Formats: sequence, structure tokens, C-alpha cells
Amino acid sequence: MPIFNLSSFSKRLKDKEWGIRCVAYNNQSNRLAVSRTDGTVEIYNLSANYFQEKFFPGHESRATEALCWAEGQRLFSAGLNGEILEYDLQALNIKYALDAFGGPIWSMAASPSGSQLVVGCEDGSVKLFEVTPEKIQFARNFDRQKSRILSLSWHPAGTHIAAGSIDYISVFDVKSGSIIRKMVLDRQHLGVTKSRCIVWGVAFLSDGTVISVDSVGKVQLWDSATGTLVKSHLIANADVQSIAVADQEDSFVVGTAEGTVFHFQLVSVTSSSSEKQWVRTKPFQHHTHDVRTVAHSPTALISGGTDTHLVIRPLMEKVEVKNYDAALRKITFPHRRLISCSKRRQLLLFQFAHHLELWRLGSTLATGKNGDTLPLSKNADHLLHLKTKGPENIICSCVSQCGSWIAYSTASRFFLYRLKYEHDNISLQRVSKMPAFLQSAVHILFSEDSRKLFVASNQGSLHILHLLEGSFKHLHTFQPQSGTVEAMCLLAVSPDGNWLAASGTSAGVHVYDLNHLKLHCTVPAYNFPVTALAIAPNTNNLVIAHSDQQVFEFSIPDKQYTDWSRAVQKQGFHQLWLQRDTPITHISFHPKRPMHILLHDAYMFCIIDKALPLPNDKTVLYNPLPPKNESDVFLRRTAHAFKISKIYKPLLFMDLLDERTLVAVERPLDDIIAQLPPPIKKKKFGT
Repeated sequence: MPIFNLSSFSKRLKDKEWGIRCVAYNNQSNRLAVSRTDGTVEIYNLSANYFQEKFFPGHESRATEALCWAEGQRLFSAGLNGEILEYDLQALNIKYALDAFGGPIWSMAASPSGSQLVVGCEDGSVKLFEVTPEKIQFARNFDRQKSRILSLSWHPAGTHIAAGSIDYISVFDVKSGSIIRKMVLDRQHLGVTKSRCIVWGVAFLSDGTVISVDSVGKVQLWDSATGTLVKSHLIANADVQSIAVADQEDSFVVGTAEGTVFHFQLVSVTSSSSEKQWVRTKPFQHHTHDVRTVAHSPTALISGGTDTHLVIRPLMEKVEVKNYDAALRKITFPHRRLISCSKRRQLLLFQFAHHLELWRLGSTLATGKNGDTLPLSKNADHLLHLKTKGPENIICSCVSQCGSWIAYSTASRFFLYRLKYEHDNISLQRVSKMPAFLQSAVHILFSEDSRKLFVASNQGSLHILHLLEGSFKHLHTFQPQSGTVEAMCLLAVSPDGNWLAASGTSAGVHVYDLNHLKLHCTVPAYNFPVTALAIAPNTNNLVIAHSDQQVFEFSIPDKQYTDWSRAVQKQGFHQLWLQRDTPITHISFHPKRPMHILLHDAYMFCIIDKALPLPNDKTVLYNPLPPKNESDVFLRRTAHAFKISKIYKPLLFMDLLDERTLVAVERPLDDIIAQLPPPIKKKKFGT
């Protein structure tokens, strides 16, 4: 690997890390919706290597408590502001918000057919809504209960609903809205009577069994026809907070406040008996804090909670990959960039939920050999703290290469600022009177010369602005291709300013001619979404990374894949490369080494040397041992095209500042855990 003087900038992010509040799995599309405690909603495509293909920004007034899919591909959420939201999965915005008029909403569930929604409210009401093509419509109230409705589940036939509350479970008849059964829970926990028993989750099975999880650490099975307790499992010394059942009803998963996930399976009592019973199998400890939510896909158990991790644990008997480490997924960081860089001024812009921070990198005068950590001669400077106005989270942001412009967007407003530097002082001037078509953006990018700004709207259009001294001029708008309104989530502009590449979550990559302001070509469609793209200097080759870890190189002038890319596809990538479980989030190029492609994901930095042969599966892709001597160093450099470094802690950002300087922003997992409240301590044997 070429030796760089590395300016490693590990900035401790000060914002609160947002935990996972709820998840909802869609069996039809194999997608997972995840809600964070700040109201952000993320969509993961499990068929596309668990890639986070879409997200909806959070909002200060939205504390999401429930997510569900209805009518196939329609996504709804509800929360403590008392509103039900539906999301536009194409335009990446909220279609509408509907007040349920029951106070804060604690739970929500869609009917098995997807044509109805039911919500549980603070005032004890259970409300039924019809899902119509345009929006949802209130149908009626069920019998009101004395306390808030914390959990809901439909019978698979759609005839009854189980509702978990405080100290009891109610069973409703959907047709009449009347309560037909009530099961009272025992507050006893290891001989101690609790003040109350909160039913955090319920699941209604086809045979009429209701499974409940509660605050006294129990998983209980009830006969809904008689209201009697059939079986009780004490599994934790703290709350059992979530439950999800497999579609076949042969297994279910629960999560506890101790960070443990338990898997229950329905097995035969004896090998010759047709009688079956629920048996708890091995517990799994992939979380440090509360497991607030779980889901059950046909091939995996999914969990999330306070520690921000989304864990997808495979059911090994139902997946093709028999290597557990290769199949397990633990997703911690966003699959998008929250940091941008001004190379000329050596600045980094950090994006938080409600503010931006601009930092100037430190510098060193010291020298050393490869691998040394050099002391800083000058520390990093915090230049700017730019706080947003209003309750909306920031969607995207960018700083120009010259460091004189900052742009960012929320769901309803677009902001552009001009920066001026005088010695150690910095002044900020907001560009006022933004045009109506710039109400919101999903991606922002400045040209290499900082004279143009490219804005991708949530309606699929791409706007080009010419930047002037403290103002701008609208040059052109590329309208979305006919029949599509999909937002373009990734942009890349060529260093010479002649080409712009844009990609959506499912559409192909479009390349625009910026000189003639027209569509130049569309890259051939590929089955997996794009995770990163960049245009190389001099050659104007477009390099595209996909969620299945494939990397393509496309010649923009020739409108076809390059010879190198065709050779790669013919031979194939190394098996260990394809098994990586985090997507490539950035691609860049060395200005003096045109055969090099630089890219990184959260756990590795890689240089691909196109002049060297590709590794095959028998070749060592990554050698973790240090080289023994100069001869060993040379052999490794010339062995094959991939030079991989895993010395960094989780990487949020990495890029070249110049031909000899690389900047890396790390986010150690220990820092995240340190900011969380203390986990529940469990007594260990012998202590």
C-alpha cells in the first residue's frame, strides 16, 4: 500500500446517540422498517445485503412508538404526539399526518389482510381505521379500557384483537368492537409483589393462544377462549419488552431489558407424539442495553434497542450460508455520509440532527516511519456551530471545496450560507429568498471549483445553481425520467465540471452532460442498489459500488464499461470481499496515480490498483500480520490489486486532502456505549 502521511482526526461526537424504538418486517418485499427514538425512520432492503436504502428524517415532536406495513408496500407509524403518519416511499417524505384523537399512541397493528389499522391510545381507547387507496379513514372505537393500550395483535383470521394494558389483557371482537375476554396478570416476581404488571407485547396465534410479555420478566401463554393461563416462563429479572412470531407460528422471539434475546420453538413432546409444546432455546446476548423491539423473518431473528445496534441473527437451518460469522449482521452506523470535506482549507463539516459543526484540521511538523502516530503541532479548531431553526432534523449538508459555502436542508426548508475568513475570525451570511423549487433536498453537492451547486429534490428533479458573491443564479433543472418521481439519493460530479452522475434507490445511474445540459446516458441497470459513486479525473470513468459489494467502472465518454471492469466481472471478486457486511460509502482517487481507486466502508480502507492482477479465492486477501522485512513489503504491494487496511476503529469518513495526506474520522463503539445510561447489572455465578 502506498505510504501516506495520515492526518487522523478522531472527533468525539457530542450529540446523543439515537437508539432503536421499533421495527416492522415486510415479508412481501423482504424489507425492514426501523424507527429511532428521534423519529427517524430507516428502510433496510434485506435482499440487497441488508442495505439501508431509504430514510425519513426525524422531528422533535415525533416520538415514534409503533411501525407497521399495510396493503403490501404502505408504511405507517404512530407515536406520542397522537398522530398516525403514512410515508411516501418514492418521494421520501411524509404523505400526511392524521390525529387519532386519543392522546399519545402507544401501539398499532395492521390486519392480516392489510386493509385495516388499529391503534392503542393513552386514554384507553382502541381505534379502528380503514386503509383506503388515498389515506386511512376512521371507522370506529372499541370498548374503552381503564388504562393505556401498550400492545396490540390481530388474530390471523382478522376476527379478534388482543390488547395489552397495565395488569390485564383484553380480547376484542372486531365486528362489534366489544370486549369478550379479559385476562388478569399476576404481579408476583420471585415471591415479591410488584406494584403493577405492564404488558409490553402480545401475539395472537391461529389456535386462539395469546402470548404476552410483561414487566415482571415473564412470557405467558393464554387460552383466549376461556381466559385461563396455560403456561408461564420466567426468563428475566427485568422487563420482557418485545415479542414477534414467525408466520408459520412455529417459533417466536422476545427481547429483555437485560439485553438478552430469547428464541422459543414449538417442538414435539416425544419423537412419536403429535403433541407439541413451546421450548425456550439458547439465549443470545448481542446487545448491551434494553432490547426494545424484535422481528421474525423467515430466515432470521431481528432485534434493536437502546445501544443503537440493529442485530440480524440468522436461523442457520434456514440460510444457505453455514458460516455464522458471515451470516450475522450487526448494523450500527448509517449507510450514508454525515461528514463533508473542504480540501483546500482542510475543513470538515459534521452533520448532527439539529446543528452543523465546522472544524479545521490540526497539523504536525513531526516526521516518522510508516505506521507511526505523530504528535500534533497545532490542534483542530472548532470554527462554527450552526444550529437549525424549527423541530425538523437535517436531511443532508455539504461544504464547498473552497470552504466558502455551506448548504443544508430539512424536510421543508433549504439553507445556503456564504462564509468569509479573516485571520482567525469567520463570518456567516445567509442567502435569503430561496426559490420555491428549493424547499427540500435529499442530496447536496458542490462542484470541484465551488462555482456550482447541485441539489437533488425529493421529487426526482436535479437543480443546478451558479454561485455568485453572496447569491446565486438558477441555471437549469433536470426533470425526472418519464414515469418516475424517485428521489436521487447519490450525486457525483466530475473534477472538470463536465459530467454529473445521479442515482436513486432502485432506478439506474443517470449521467448528465453539464455543458449541453442534457441526459448523456444511463448506466445499464443492476439488481442491487448503489451505495457510492465517483468520477475519476482525466479519464471521466464512473466508479460505482453496489450493496452486494460489486464494483463497476463505466466510461462516460464511451458510454460503456471499461476493459478493467469487464475483466473484473469475468473473473469475479474474492469470496472474502463479497462476504463483507458493511457497504462501501465513499470512493475517491489519487491525483497522481490514475490506476488507483480508493474506497472504504465502516471497517476497512482499500486501495485497488488496476495495474495489478485480481486476487482469486486461494490468495490471501488481507494479511493482518505486519511485514517481516522490506522484501515482504514489496511482495505484498505487488501480489494483487487489493491493498486493505483494518487498523481503524469504525470509520465514518475517509478522504484524500492532497496527494500525501489522508483524513480519517473514526467513531469508536466504546464512545457510543459510554454515552448511554448504565445497563441493568446481572449477577454472575460466583460473584
